[in-house]
Amino acid sequence: MAIFKCRYFFIRRKIEETTGHDISSALRHLVFDALGLKSVHIVTTAGDLANTAWGNHGGYDPGWVYHGLLAGTADDAARFLHRLMLGEVLPGELLAEMTKCVPLGGPLPDRPWETTGYGLGLMIGRMASAGATFGHSGAGPGSVSAVYHFNSLTTPRTVAAFAQADSEGVTEYEVARLACA
Repeated sequence: MAIFKCRYFFIRRKIEETTGHDISSALRHLVFDALGLKSVHIVTTAGDLANTAWGNHGGYDPGWVYHGLLAGTADDAARFLHRLMLGEVLPGELLAEMTKCVPLGGPLPDRPWETTGYGLGLMIGRMASAGATFGHSGAGPGSVSAVYHFNSLTTPRTVAAFAQADSEGVTEYEVARLACA
């Protein structure tokens, strides 16, 4: 995973060099404003995290994510991933590369995954009852998130869930449930 994080750092640097702006301003102009994602912002300090829904009671420093950490609402997370998966953010050939799955295995304990794999920045696989999915789960001090696009449903859906918990399975089961509701 360290190799991929290094790549993200170099991509960040390339974006900053090309646009002449820091990553926050560049993403705001190129992505967030263009997609109407009002709540999304780069989190750089423990104080920035204190302003999120769950706060930052432990004083966690987001600097460990050296290529950048984003925060925003569940609605904006789902809105972004949905538009990405529908081909509204990247050209088709780049989205195809991003969604090429490298299989990792099968079920995970206490999580809804039947198969698991990774693409470029995406967790990819099948979730019990919800089918094929693309997205990502996250965990931080005292909170977890899951944002997934379910494209094999009769009507493809993108669902996000955030919770105060320690296991990604909590939000992964919730997004699978909501996708099938």
